[in-house]
Amino acid sequence: MRVKYPRTLHHPTSRGLQSDDRIAPDLSAFDGAEVVITEKMDGENTTLYTDGFHARSLDSGRHPARDWLARFQAERGYLIPSGWRLCGENLYARHSVTYMSLPAYFLGFSVWSDANICSSWDETLSLFSDWDVVPVRTLWRGTYSTSAFSDVTDALDLDHVEGCVMRLAAAFPMADFQRAVVKWVRPGHVQPGAKHWSKGPIVPNNLIK
Repeated sequence: MRVKYPRTLHHPTSRGLQSDDRIAPDLSAFDGAEVVITEKMDGENTTLYTDGFHARSLDSGRHPARDWLARFQAERGYLIPSGWRLCGENLYARHSVTYMSLPAYFLGFSVWSDANICSSWDETLSLFSDWDVVPVRTLWRGTYSTSAFSDVTDALDLDHVEGCVMRLAAAFPMADFQRAVVKWVRPGHVQPGAKHWSKGPIVPNNLIK
């Protein structure tokens, strides 16, 4: 079974809202909870299974920027339990942010079980280690507060970082996704009228040398 990655709502302070974006109406799930804030990467949301992969759209099909993923999935697919899925960012092709020293072209951010439960962050990192998957960069971990979140977003280098994503450190079911995960995006990240990255020539990002 294939599962489309759910829509991530914006934190109320997010500065990159577009006309069709939604703000999270309730942050109460974070109150007093341990959270993890990671860098939001400017790539293509991608889901891997034991027997294949797809981009955000379940019928995403073939694209040159995804060709390398066939080998990446084949090298790890047998490690992913049946019914589980590995989600991350395909960063091969340049979008709006130019990456000059990526640790890998695929950076993972979540693992989902066959019961549609998002693994805790600690279990996620353990599985990434077992599967040889590089995680997205952790910016901060601790007990949520509005001031702590603001400290993280205020420190972002908005010339080189798209934004950040905050999630509960604990495991949670898919039904709670839009209460357990929010994003913050830099202002002007999407320019009106700009051509979508997939319609132009593919310019690879750079890996760490």
